[in-house]
Amino acid sequence: MKNRLEEIRKQRGIRQEDLAAVLGVSRQTIGSLENGRYNPSILLAFKIARYFHMPIEEIFIYEEEQNEENH
Repeated sequence: MKNRLEEIRKQRGIRQEDLAAVLGVSRQTIGSLENGRYNPSILLAFKIARYFHMPIEEIFIYEEEQNEENH
């Protein structure tokens, strides 16, 4: 899953440390989310969306795998 978290956070002038504090996670968690190494829980995804006043779909982009068959 891709996301626009870093882009959105930087546009609003928010540091990783500050976002992490508001969300109750570590700065490393924010970094891992932004680097695509970690997918958030649904609860964390909702918290992030609510914090930025955006729909989840505008922050987190789900892409189906290319080799996945549609049934």
